[in-house]
Amino acid sequence: MPLSEHEQRMLEQMERALYAEDPKFASALEGSGLRTYTRRRVYQAVAGFLVGIALLMAGMVAKQIWVSVVGFLVMLGCAVLVVTGWRKVPKPGEQGAPGIRRQVRQRRSVMDRIEQRWQRRRDEQGQ
Repeated sequence: MPLSEHEQRMLEQMERALYAEDPKFASALEGSGLRTYTRRRVYQAVAGFLVGIALLMAGMVAKQIWVSVVGFLVMLGCAVLVVTGWRKVPKPGEQGAPGIRRQVRQRRSVMDRIEQRWQRRRDEQGQ
């Protein structure tokens, strides 16, 4: 359920107040949790890829085809995790939650925007 305009304004005011009071704390809450989690997941996938290479080579040396196939599948799965995980990592300057809110705001329908403009014009004429 999207936030109303009033709730969005209140949330933005609270965010500005938090940044004004304690910018260090606010930047720590800015989405570093998601960034750290995703980065850790990418590192684990890279380590898994290296394990897959080791399994592939061990299977070739031991002449066990099934070990090589398992190694290849591990490599393939980890490569997919690395590529998909790396795309999800937010940039250091990007914000976590406000960016999501911005996307929700962009998804509003055309009719919602037209109604808002109409309301603004009515309010301006009434003043």
